[in-house]
Amino acid sequence: MADNTEETAEDYRRKGLMSRSGYGEKPALLIVDFNYGFTDPSTPLGGDFSNEIAVTADLLDKFRSAGLPVVYTTIGYEPGFADAGVFIKKVPSLSILEIGSKMVEIDGRIGPRPDEYVALKKYASAFFGTDVDAYLKARGVDTIIMTGCTTSGCIRASAVDSMQYGYLTVVVREGVGDRAQGPHDANLFDIEAKYGDVVSVREVMAYLNSLAAKNETGARVSEEFSDWWRQNNDQDSDQNAKASG
Repeated sequence: MADNTEETAEDYRRKGLMSRSGYGEKPALLIVDFNYGFTDPSTPLGGDFSNEIAVTADLLDKFRSAGLPVVYTTIGYEPGFADAGVFIKKVPSLSILEIGSKMVEIDGRIGPRPDEYVALKKYASAFFGTDVDAYLKARGVDTIIMTGCTTSGCIRASAVDSMQYGYLTVVVREGVGDRAQGPHDANLFDIEAKYGDVVSVREVMAYLNSLAAKNETGARVSEEFSDWWRQNNDQDSDQNAKASG
């Protein structure tokens, strides 16, 4: 990005862009394309996303401990690449992503559990041609916390569709990466301007902690009410028994 980024941001704010959409009550973690084809720096599609994967691993632990939904995506094509459409003409290196190869597997540093959903996609967006929206809607999800790669490709496309499907969209700044800094910065700026909130992992962790505390308080109040209700019913039963005796 140019040195006048903050000046541009201020101009956008004056024009009614770059507002915050915030968080809801039921988040899911969406991990976009951290499969080996992208996380192995030796491949033509790859980059070194070690830091972003470490951030994702921390978030993964948090979501799992809270019992919140986790969704992964990967890209893979059938032999012959008839299902790759025009995309593979534009990006011939997608040919390394053949179904059954290691390149399509999720990076083992953040590997999915058997009960976690892995969506196989053919194009940039996590939502296009997949069941991701249906999976999330069935679980009452209203907020998507997003990590993955690449920022200028599949993260941007997924953020746009996430917003268009009605989710509060949060992109974790330290959890997404690209092959080059320029496209990364430019696309984070544009996502923040129009499609979702680009925030620090610290802010997301604070949100998850507050959600857990809120749920604990709700559970405690419910338990206290149940105890009170039981005690009152027991007293009524005793009084009725005495009266009938």
